[in-house]
Amino acid sequence: MGGKNLIEVKNLKKYFKVGKNSVLKAVDDVSFNIKRGETLGLVGESGCGKTTCGRTILGLYAATSGQVLFNGSDIHKLDKKKKIEFTKKAQIIFQDPYASLNPRMTIGDIIGEGIDIHNLYKGKERMEKIYKLLQVVGLNKEHVSRFPHEFSGGQRQRIGIARALAIEPEFIVCDEPISALDVSIQAQVVNLLIRLQEEFKLTYLFIAHDLSMVKHISDRVGVMYLGTMVELADSKELYDKPLHPYTKALLSAIPIPDPNIAKNKERIMLEGEVPSPINPNPGCRFASRCAYAKDECFKSRPEFKEVDKNHFVACHLI
Repeated sequence: MGGKNLIEVKNLKKYFKVGKNSVLKAVDDVSFNIKRGETLGLVGESGCGKTTCGRTILGLYAATSGQVLFNGSDIHKLDKKKKIEFTKKAQIIFQDPYASLNPRMTIGDIIGEGIDIHNLYKGKERMEKIYKLLQVVGLNKEHVSRFPHEFSGGQRQRIGIARALAIEPEFIVCDEPISALDVSIQAQVVNLLIRLQEEFKLTYLFIAHDLSMVKHISDRVGVMYLGTMVELADSKELYDKPLHPYTKALLSAIPIPDPNIAKNKERIMLEGEVPSPINPNPGCRFASRCAYAKDECFKSRPEFKEVDKNHFVACHLI
């Protein structure tokens, strides 16, 4: 794993106007970096802003404010030519393998579309590249003339992975790539992503719900809650020594296969519902559900600071 940052996210905000005086703060002042060759896992419950963060990093959404630096260049300030060059270096694997593939296109054309846009290969070379990509993700070259409806969910996700790899990117956002798949297929797809990372020297932002799967694939893990980053640490450190009350509650929900250990494990139950991200309160976003919250937590937002080596937390109580 390289030590140099490939992606630097600085004070990123993405707001959506949802009515006359309402602003939905989907991503609100988030900062982190991703080193070249590493996998950063991004976890949190539905609606916390993980996917919006991933898409804003890729430039699919324009940032409200803040910076996304890719190899030192702010991707939201690139001219048209540089933006096309950036799309060649950064790709996305979508969550839904059924909705993300065009049902009217053959598998060969789906994988070959990026190759054609960037003029990478022509004629015989193009077909050989598509055959190789199918083989790399565990499919056959006979599949090239078939349509998406002829494949299972797991096979479709492999096609989505082949499409992302077709233009030889450096960075891939994996947007919950396993959540729509059967449990039996999930591990296969994650192991495939790990193998491809080593083979093609890729850097991943791995967005997911499944905390045990995130631990399996990630070097570092960031925890998001209601548009904000509440904790970020090395994978082992975060799972062994969580500091933020929300992270502790999340990790306590992971099922343990050994019934003797599970019996003695304390489950932290959070009270109340997730507040709305529309016009949120000025304090800590988690304060209304936190058992340890004090007056200060409702009034001012905690600073996202380093409390241990490479372990960052946003909490007034730490």
